[in-house]
This record gives sequence, structure tokens and C-alpha cells, in this order.
Amino acid sequence: MQSYKLHLIRHGLTEGNLKGLYIGSGTDSPLCETGIERLEYLKDAFAYPYPEKLYVSPMTRCRQTAEIIYPGIEQNIVDKMKECNFGIFDGKSFQELMRAHPEFLTWLSPESKFKPEGGESSREFRERVVLGINEIFTDMMTKGIHEAACVTHGGVIILLMSLLAYPKKTPDQWSADNGCGFTVQTDTRMWTRDNVFEAVQILPVGYDSSEKQFNRFTKEATEGLK
Repeated sequence: MQSYKLHLIRHGLTEGNLKGLYIGSGTDSPLCETGIERLEYLKDAFAYPYPEKLYVSPMTRCRQTAEIIYPGIEQNIVDKMKECNFGIFDGKSFQELMRAHPEFLTWLSPESKFKPEGGESSREFRERVVLGINEIFTDMMTKGIHEAACVTHGGVIILLMSLLAYPKKTPDQWSADNGCGFTVQTDTRMWTRDNVFEAVQILPVGYDSSEKQFNRFTKEATEGLK
């Protein structure tokens, strides 16, 4: 039976990432200078698998990341792979939200129907993203594409991996650094019958989240914001 690999890659750093802010699809942030430098470093030091087709969230930070990692490859926009719309929570830190918005913790629950003003509920986000990954796998299977990449967002990757990936892990264990992610693999039966996939490897190939050179970029950039 034919297998299908999809490389899920988180966009590069934005200034909001460096400040520890919730930045969703309501804010179309570009990559910051440090984010661009880190992506170039990752590309030179490690290996991103080359895809037959490239899917991308429509957000600027994802499109910029895709162009750096895969220059010149056509970007196929998948609107459903955008980050959650945080509404009035957008642009705020966890600490600020805990102080000023008691309903924030309710919204974080995966089954929550609470919707922040101008945003999405956790349930709406989950349903949208699952439709998005199905759209990608259906396209791959229909067109005989056996290896593809998708540049998307950290929240999207955590959600998909915690819901659909084997082996089963907690959401925090599926957190990906900026510019990093996971390769997943499925086949026609696994996907159409069970809607699951297998986690194959961390991306880029050879990357270790404890890698000192990589972490240096974040430390220096964060100190520069103080």
C-alpha cells in the first residue's frame, strides 16, 4: 500500500514570539530579523526534505518561511491551516491574559465552545484544522503526491500531533521550535478509515532542540528587546 509523507514545519520567529505573546491569525506578523537569521542557520546546518508539493498557511510569516526554506517552489495556500484567531486575546502575554481575562482558561480547554470577542473557540479551531489536514492528504492521494511539506503554525502542529499522531503524547511534547517540526506518514487505509498518521522524525533532519548555537539566537534577540 502506498504511503504518504507530510513535513509539518512551524514558521520562523516573529517579534511577538520573542516577546512571548499570543499571535494568531488576527495579526499578520512578518518574520523578524532574528527569525530570518535562524532559518538560514537551520537550512545550512541541517536538512529539510525536498517536497513534491508545498502547502502553506496564507499568513505572511509562513509564506516568508516557505520562501527561505524552499526558494522558488510554488506555494499552495491552504487557508484552513492558519493559526487560531485569538480575537481580543491576540497580542497579549499569558500573564496578562491570566490577570485581565478570567475566561482565558476556559477558552484553552480543547472542548471549549467559549469564543473570545472577534476570535474562534478552541472547538472551532480544532474542527477547521482537521479539515485542513484532510484537504492536504486528499489532494496528495488524489494526485499521487507521496511527499509534501506544509509550513504552518505552532498551535496547528501541536493540535494535529496531539489529536492524530502515533505514538500518543501530551500536547506539550509536540511543541516545535520556530523553523522546526515533524515528518508524519500515513497510507490510504490509515487515513480514510482512522484519520491517523505516524510521527516519523523531527525536522529539520539532525536538529536537536538543545543545540546551543540555535538557542543563542533567541537569547541574544530577547535580551535586545529589554
